[in-house]
Amino acid sequence: MFGKKKLTVEPYDKSTQRPVIRASICNGEQVAGFRDLQTKRFSEVMLIRTPSDLDEFCTRYGVAQGDIVKEY
Repeated sequence: MFGKKKLTVEPYDKSTQRPVIRASICNGEQVAGFRDLQTKRFSEVMLIRTPSDLDEFCTRYGVAQGDIVKEY
């Protein structure tokens, strides 16, 4: 009853978006999201504080960690 919520895979358009982690050079803050390949706009999805947050992002959107590009 009070267990963890089961995460479902939320789709994203692989033909027009790519998974990206934006990292700050100053303080090291990391934000995961998707960059539109045509307009180059970034849409934030979640803040990455720990490696488990990155794992949650990957399982939620069905992304392999090797497919994620890190931008500064």
